[in-house]
Amino acid sequence: MTSDSRPLAVFDLDNTLSDARHRQHFLQRTPRDWDGFFGAAPQDPPLPPGVALCLEAARQCEIRYLTGRPERCRRDSLDWLALHGLPEGRLHMRRDDDRRPARVTKLEVLRRIGRSREVRMLVDDDELVCDAAAKAGFRVVRADWALASDALRQAQEKEGRT
Repeated sequence: MTSDSRPLAVFDLDNTLSDARHRQHFLQRTPRDWDGFFGAAPQDPPLPPGVALCLEAARQCEIRYLTGRPERCRRDSLDWLALHGLPEGRLHMRRDDDRRPARVTKLEVLRRIGRSREVRMLVDDDELVCDAAAKAGFRVVRADWALASDALRQAQEKEGRT
């Protein structure tokens, strides 16, 4: 089986593979400190259940990463994945100026990549993303192993920031 024929396993980053709790305080102030929030991402510890699931999925699937992080965070995100021994895989990010909700932007990417490849699973912590993906027919694994803040949930849904 070539990598072009293997199914895809798609993983979110924040609070799925990486523990973003230490930086959520940047979102609990007004105005929210997005530079601080994303600037602290390289210090995220890995979340062992998410990492283990990603490594297990990589035995049968090509791994893709799908994050609401803006494009300007690409280098930090790729470095973090490599540092923590996660499989290589294409990283899908939002444009720096895209403020649509994550449930919209992520579903758009899933549909695009799902036109030519089987998406075996999406692993994400955002309930609205998971609900939208499941409704669209994708198999969803809800990453419920990290505790997200209300501020992060609002940022994901209302501000289109992560």
